[in-house]
Amino acid sequence: MITQATAKDWFDRRRAHIRPWSNFVDQRRFSRPGNFGDLCKRVTRNVEHFQSNYIFIFMGLIMYCIITSPMLLIALAVFFGACYIIYLKTLQSKIVLFGRELSMANQYGIAGAVSFPFFWLAGAGAAVFWVLGATLVVIGSHASFHEVEGDVEELQMEPV
Repeated sequence: MITQATAKDWFDRRRAHIRPWSNFVDQRRFSRPGNFGDLCKRVTRNVEHFQSNYIFIFMGLIMYCIITSPMLLIALAVFFGACYIIYLKTLQSKIVLFGRELSMANQYGIAGAVSFPFFWLAGAGAAVFWVLGATLVVIGSHASFHEVEGDVEELQMEPV
């Protein structure tokens, strides 16, 4: 189970490793890669270098998708409301169904089953694929066209 302290620690570490946004969007640092090898080198190095920035872009796209879809907001409210009710019930006593004590996984499975119709009506599947596609396009484009940090061009000799 992920605790609040663990999540906060992970989030703080990600924030500490964010590269400056001015450097991230500096238009002078964008160019077309020379060949496929250069493209692969750029993508690999930029994903390593700007990993925290890319994570925050991904989270921003998720938030945009949730905020712009009222039905998705309702589906999330139903799911988290069901989880909260389960949490309150387990504080009082163990939940028993048909004479069998339900584990936490079973209880959250039931919460998911109750909220599934709301997620289906809200088009959550389409939202997930939209976020994944938009993330791949944005991050892939940036990683492909942004020049590698600290990359020194090799000196070219001119024939005499």
